[in-house]
Amino acid sequence: MKYQNAAEILPEKLLKELQTYVDGGYLYIPKATKKKQWGAESGSRIFYQERNKEIQKQYQQGCSIDMLTNQFGLAYSTIKNIIYR
Repeated sequence: MKYQNAAEILPEKLLKELQTYVDGGYLYIPKATKKKQWGAESGSRIFYQERNKEIQKQYQQGCSIDMLTNQFGLAYSTIKNIIYR
């Protein structure tokens, strides 16, 4: 993130108002747009949700945790967490 001089980009009236609250300090101004949830843009969130549902389904159909670790390439503890969640 690059710092910008407020005196160069803000109207004088707004700058004076801000100086009553933060005189000579740093101020972070968040984006106006809402932050997206993790994986929402790339599709990762949906991918992992579907994978986890498949793991739970196969476990309920009788697959062992060891079989699932080999099939999905995940650690034993990760498979357990997905199953018992």
